[in-house]
This record gives sequence, C-alpha cells and structure tokens, in this order.
Amino acid sequence: MSLHMKTWVSTPRRRWLVGGGVALALVAAGLIWHGRPKPPVFLSTSVMLGDIEDTVLATGIIKAAQQVYVGSQASGQIKTLPVKVGQLVKRGDLIAEIDSLTQQNSLKTARASLADVQAQRASKAALLAQYQLAFERQKEMLAQDAGSKADYDSAKASLDSTRADIASLDAQIDEARISVNTAEVNLGYTRIVAPMDGTIVAVPVQAGQTVNASQSAPTIVTMADLGTMTVKAEISEADVLRVKPGMPVSFTVLGDPDNAYHARLASIDPGPESYSSDSSSLSSSSTSATSSSSSSSSSSSTSSTAIYYYGLFDVPNPNGKLRISMTAQVAITVASHKQVMTLPASALGARGDDGRYTVLVLGPDGRPQPHRVSVGINNTVSAEILSGLKVGDKVVIGDGNSAPSTSSGRPMGPPSMGM
Repeated sequence: MSLHMKTWVSTPRRRWLVGGGVALALVAAGLIWHGRPKPPVFLSTSVMLGDIEDTVLATGIIKAAQQVYVGSQASGQIKTLPVKVGQLVKRGDLIAEIDSLTQQNSLKTARASLADVQAQRASKAALLAQYQLAFERQKEMLAQDAGSKADYDSAKASLDSTRADIASLDAQIDEARISVNTAEVNLGYTRIVAPMDGTIVAVPVQAGQTVNASQSAPTIVTMADLGTMTVKAEISEADVLRVKPGMPVSFTVLGDPDNAYHARLASIDPGPESYSSDSSSLSSSSTSATSSSSSSSSSSSTSSTAIYYYGLFDVPNPNGKLRISMTAQVAITVASHKQVMTLPASALGARGDDGRYTVLVLGPDGRPQPHRVSVGINNTVSAEILSGLKVGDKVVIGDGNSAPSTSSGRPMGPPSMGM
C-alpha cells in the first residue's frame, strides 16, 4: 500500500518540475531576445537599369522663320487694301494700291520731255544732211579754184556744229529715257504686291489713310511664312558652354504641354541680344569713370545681372498650331544613355578627391555598409552608376524614422562615411 502511494505522488511532481523549467527557459529566452538592440530602419531603393539624360532647360519664344515688313515707297492716299490679318497670299498678289495720279502725271511729263528732245534731234539730223551737202559742194569748188576758202570754212563749221548739237541731243534723249523709266518705276510703287508666299500677320494701316515715304518707308502689312517656325531659346551663361549646335532639342508650348516638338539646335548667338546697347553703355560708363565714382557702382550692378544667349533652331509647322510669340519650354539634350544602372541622385553622399561618391548599401542583416561608386550622368534627379554597385543592390536614401528633405522635396542623401 505504501509503495503504490509513493509512486503515485512522485509522478505528478516530476511533471510539474519539468513544465516549470520549460516556462522559465522561455521567459529567459524572451528577456534575452527583447534585450538585444534592433537594427535601425532605413528608406532604401534598388539599383535598376534605365534610361538617363542630361538636359539644359531654357525658355524660348517662337518666331516665324521668314518675316517681311512690306512697306510703301510711294507717298499718297491708300485707295485699296484688299487683304486682312490671317489671309494667305501668293507672291505677286495685290496687297495695297496708293493713289497714283501724281505718279501718272510725272510719267506723262517724262514721256513728253523725251518726245521733245527726240523731235529736236530729228530737226538737227535734217540740218546735218543739208550742211553735209553744202560742205561737199564747197569742197569741190575749192578744189577747182571756183570757190573761196571762206565759204568752205563756213560750210565746214556749220557741219561740225550740227554734229555736236546732235551728240548733245543724244545725251539728252538718254537722260529723258531714264526719267521715263524712273517715272514708270514710281508709278509701279503705287501697286504694292506680295514679295513671297505667306500669311498676313499684321495690317497697321487702313484704306483712306495717307502715307508719307519721303523720310522712311511706312509699313503697309507684315507677312510671314508660318510653315516653318524658329525658336529662340534663352540659354543661361552657366549652361551655354555645355551646349553646341547639332544637339537634339525638344520643347512644348503652354497651351499643349503633352505634345512635344523635336528638332536639333542650329546655332548659338555669340553675344546676348542686348550686346549692342550694353557695349555703348559700357563705353560711356568707362569714359566717365574718372569723373564720377557712381559710374563704378552702376557698372558693378549691371555685371551682376543674368546674361542669356539665344540658341536658335527651326521646326516644321504644317498644321499651323505654332504661332508667333508663343512661349516654348525647351530642353536641350547634352548627353543620353540607354539601359544603364541608375540611382536617385539623393542617394549619393560625399564626393572624394578621386571623383567617386560614397553610398550606403544595406547588407543581409539590414545594416548599411559604405561603398565607393563612380558616377556618369548626374542630372540632380537620377545618377548613372558606372562602377561600385550591381543591379538589385539596396541603397539607403534616408532614415525611415525621420527622413529629412531638401527644398525640392526629395530625401537628402545619406551621411558620408569613410572607408
């Protein structure tokens, strides 16, 4: 009886002791686990293959590739003006007609003067024939001692004088013909025709208005060929050395930002648009520099203003969507690489003396390790990785707990860590 009782009591006790030991072990393990520091949390991105471009941004204005100010070389009242803004005209079409009464009278006067001189010449030519016969008779008579030397000399003088008169009249005829041609040209100026195929873009005058061409040719209409447009892009002084003719360009207009136009940069002006006026102002400023100290401060403030150079390129405009004086948002592609390793530029840390950057790469344990990388194109948004990383590497771009941002809203780069 006592033996069975001892066995029954010891078995439950042993189970309790074993269970308690297991519980204590779990509690101890939990304390140890929770006591270990957790790895910090970082915002990261993967190195990927992609396309990257380095572009120079500029604002431009759209002009017609060919624009002509059609003026009047004749003074008078505009009798007819059959064109209007937006009208398509062909070369030689009538644009305006000026009252031509004065020019017609001038032409009639010139023609009458020409006819008068021609009549005088005809009269002199008849006299020349008469004097020629008289001279021949006196010559024969003098040879036969039948005439006097005085009569011979008189006949010869009359002949020579008439020949000189005819030569003078010939010169007057040439002058009169020039006057007629000039009058005809002036009469033609009263009919103003289109010098090219194009579109009427401005009509600053109206029928009935009197124009005066004595000092300068007044503009009757402005014509432009809108089939091809020229974009004048303002390239800043900081970027102009990076661009050159032949580089691809693209641009959009404010009214259609989703439709990009493509072309190639044709030329870059050697000086800014205000170069001429700036040169004159600088010249006068330097002349008065010895007499006034204020000119020195004025010159220094002028030199601190931004300077832009015009980059020019043409673009076809077959549908007429592009219009004169539209604003163009231009991007000039300086460099472009396809399917290369790329990384957000915010992931780049400090740049060393060797030109390489430091980036933090997350290891298998989630902790960052510094890597030195070589960078190709860096457009401040993305950077091309030439070496130091491989596709799929996780690169730190910020702290997951508090990610500081730059003024542009992108996370700041990781702190620099030496190797």
